[in-house]
Amino acid sequence: MTKEIFTLIENYMLKCAGHSSHDKEHIYRVLYTARHIAQFCENVDTDILITACLLHDIAREEQLKNPKICHAEKGAEKAYIFLTENGFEEPFAKKVSDCILTHRFRNDRQPQSTEAKILFDADKIDVAGALGVARTLIYSGETKRPLYSVINDSEINDGTIKDETFFAEYKFKLERLYDRFYTEKGREIALKRKKHAEDFYNNLLSEISEAYDWKETL
Repeated sequence: MTKEIFTLIENYMLKCAGHSSHDKEHIYRVLYTARHIAQFCENVDTDILITACLLHDIAREEQLKNPKICHAEKGAEKAYIFLTENGFEEPFAKKVSDCILTHRFRNDRQPQSTEAKILFDADKIDVAGALGVARTLIYSGETKRPLYSVINDSEINDGTIKDETFFAEYKFKLERLYDRFYTEKGREIALKRKKHAEDFYNNLLSEISEAYDWKETL
């Protein structure tokens, strides 16, 4: 990929980049991580991978404004249009679009190509460990989700009962994503970070629960 082509795609990404939990630095981290993983995979089309990484979240703002929109579906559509309108061949645009379409954790679509699997893993690594907790808390603030909910005025919902809280997001996604990696290197990187997230969740739950235990003394 030439510098000029990279800049063209990067500028479009920057134009679409939005809120802080999925900002341009998230995109760059995913790109750097994906390039690292690619070194341990065979038959990787680097141009497709780079393009898909740069464009994978270009519809995040649309989803933030309207939760009914799937940013993976909308992003795949936007990427295809952008690429074909800027002189990229249709097969290339389609492969990039397919990578974006299947990169989301909340998605029944499975990544098929090597590039799609690497993108999926690199994106999930960025929500693993301490970094994943930090980004999830930022996103919870952006979407006005509380840390936790209370059952019967005193019992803390630890996230096992699904609701719109950080604890529920941890149980649904952050705790479960380590079984969803497609590359050995991606899984290896994520597992190194796993305990950081577990410790934070357990400590946070313990501290919150302690405060509600003191309620009984009032």
